[in-house]
Amino acid sequence: MNADLAIQVSDITKRFGRFVAVDRVSFQVRRGEVFGFLGPNGSGKSTTIRMLCGILLPTSGTGIVAGFDVARQPERVRENIGYMSQKFSLYEELTVQENLDFFAGIYGLAGPDGAARLEEVMALGGLTSYRNVLARDLPGGLRQRLALASAILHRPSVLFLDEPTAGVDPISRRQFWDLIRAMAAAGTAVLVTTHYMDEAEHCHALAFMYQGRLIAAGPPARLKAGLQGSLVEVEVPPGELLTALEILQAHPLAREAAMFGAALHVTVDAAEAIPSLRSWLQARGIAVHRLETIVPSLEDVFVSLVTREVGA
Repeated sequence: MNADLAIQVSDITKRFGRFVAVDRVSFQVRRGEVFGFLGPNGSGKSTTIRMLCGILLPTSGTGIVAGFDVARQPERVRENIGYMSQKFSLYEELTVQENLDFFAGIYGLAGPDGAARLEEVMALGGLTSYRNVLARDLPGGLRQRLALASAILHRPSVLFLDEPTAGVDPISRRQFWDLIRAMAAAGTAVLVTTHYMDEAEHCHALAFMYQGRLIAAGPPARLKAGLQGSLVEVEVPPGELLTALEILQAHPLAREAAMFGAALHVTVDAAEAIPSLRSWLQARGIAVHRLETIVPSLEDVFVSLVTREVGA
């Protein structure tokens, strides 16, 4: 295995009877890299993570994490990784200090070095002044930081974060991502799943999962640059949004059309086709409030990828 790679996955597959949950997925994560693992619920993200954490045995394929084979050396894998789930899983009846003391004992952190490490992660998570507060009484953002502090006490070289900021307010989300970037800068490889596309922009590389398969991977900028054609944002009266979507989907030059909040995004092959979108709508009784080309977002990329998969 390349010493620069923290995770190396090759054709990893997981079947449950006849159901294929993960289908020949391959990717790599470098040390010091934040790797975003994206996809809708049921796409195979969590199953892949469980295999890479040594919890589930792959049906076929290989996974090397922190230098250890997930199928042959699951215990060594678990010793060298940190894992944080979406659901808060620490002890709510214990204080911040007591939770961290408990996990320090599990990791074998004792004596002056163990105490110093505990204080270090507490300071890193901004938890020092909350050390005597029960976990159940912490705000959502601090609860997530406590979970993160517990996951990194033993200095794992690879960190798995499964929807770490779900249900957390925007300020706490930003602070949490500051911690993630700081850990990556110090050399930790971080694999994170998220449904927030603005968070995905902070990742060095991304992988999109759909129905158990990896359908695209690469840096955010490259994925957005790979979106073919011109992207147009269209605003119409709110009550006519669904009708306008159906009309635009029937336009002969529209490759894709989807709803984005209170607007519509339409992909056309060439900019010359854009004026016809307005006349196409107006001829069918739809007033056009705004129609202009825009820079694609990661959400546009994901919608385009899924649309192609569904139509394939």
